[in-house]
Amino acid sequence: MPNEKELLLAYYGDDFTGSTDALEFLTLAGVKTILFLSNPTLEDLKQFPDLQAVGVAGKSRSMSPSEMETELIPAFKNIKSLNAAQVHYKVCSTFDSSPHVGSIGKAIEIGAEIFEQKQVMVSPAAPHLSRYLTFGHLFARMGTAGNGEIYRIDRHPSMSKHPVTPATESDLTIHLSKQTQQSISLINLSVIEQGENVILEDLKAKSDQKIIFFDAINQNHLQHIGEVFLKLGQTKTLFSVGSSGIEMALGLAWKNAGIIQSNKEFKHPGKVQPLLVISGSCSPVSAQQINFALENGFVGIALPSEIMDTQKQESISKEISEQLIHQLKQNRNVVLHTSLGNQDPRIAATESYLRSLNIQENDIQKQSSKRFGKALGTLVKIILKEVKLKRILFAGGDTSSYAASELGITALEMIAPIAPGAPLCRAIAKNQLVNGLELNFKGGQVGTANYFIKVLNGEKI
Repeated sequence: MPNEKELLLAYYGDDFTGSTDALEFLTLAGVKTILFLSNPTLEDLKQFPDLQAVGVAGKSRSMSPSEMETELIPAFKNIKSLNAAQVHYKVCSTFDSSPHVGSIGKAIEIGAEIFEQKQVMVSPAAPHLSRYLTFGHLFARMGTAGNGEIYRIDRHPSMSKHPVTPATESDLTIHLSKQTQQSISLINLSVIEQGENVILEDLKAKSDQKIIFFDAINQNHLQHIGEVFLKLGQTKTLFSVGSSGIEMALGLAWKNAGIIQSNKEFKHPGKVQPLLVISGSCSPVSAQQINFALENGFVGIALPSEIMDTQKQESISKEISEQLIHQLKQNRNVVLHTSLGNQDPRIAATESYLRSLNIQENDIQKQSSKRFGKALGTLVKIILKEVKLKRILFAGGDTSSYAASELGITALEMIAPIAPGAPLCRAIAKNQLVNGLELNFKGGQVGTANYFIKVLNGEKI
């Protein structure tokens, strides 16, 4: 069991796939990490010898500020009890948030109070995922791999049209100022380039500012940031906010300081047959991946929007599960999808049905993710009773968390890298049909067109 400051880091991920992203970069750095699906106790940590970092896969990205208070206050207090040197509130590298949904400003205010921190460090950049912060402006590649075009976030073809939190402002200091009244400043590239001592001097000069952003466009910048965070966390737990770039930054700093020794090596996980893909994503990147898989032998099954209707749910679940079981027993790889891109008519049909239930407009996407996630998780449970599967791929950050909860997964441990931000994991669960399953969770923007084929073959992108 970890003693005082034995844990290098504890983090809370604001969505499920983002939490596995952080798990990956800690594990790759050689840090023994377990991701829990609910707040762990010190007793839970005893199950894992030599544990160095823990994560909690949360759902705050889809919550209102009042819901975030209910969720984050106990979560942060629990993390504080674990007494880690570093605490990270993990957000998406595209900084998805708004004053009304997934407010990062609200999370900062809660964290600053609980961790008694006068100045909160914010580092959104993740160069390894092609996410860059330069003079406060966020840039992102279309997808997280390959040779896609890099866009300013408010001109990004996908993120500028996000159904819940569309990116309308690339200057993150302005974007965040709409979510909090706390003063905000930036340590820009010209300072970051000069290294730890100059950054610390600039921090001191900005001591009256409550929130500090850090620019970064490459690994050297991350290492400088990591060294600053490491120094600040030597005497008191440091609470920071940002992407998995923080895990990479700290990993580089820990290695440079001799705290960790070497990167972890992984055995090739091998090919599986059949592979089940569960997609609740409406991203055009995921749609491209689905279409590529269908062109390469996968069977596609569309989940109708009517599964939202409680009166039709049972009959639709029975029909869809029978189709899935039949195809999987024929040893065919299958993709079950809720949409094929953000123009799929099922999206409008789902929204129309939820409006008919008098669900508020700003809660429609959350309810959609929750209901689809629960339905998808239920279908997987039915399938597992009939078909022995080794590996399942879940696409879609918001629906994945609800599907994983429905499966009763307690925790996840990384077993192999696939694509940056989406590792192959081993499920830890009381249900023996779920325990030990190889699971891959990918966000909508993650991966190349042949992503599903890579997961099928256990190959790294």
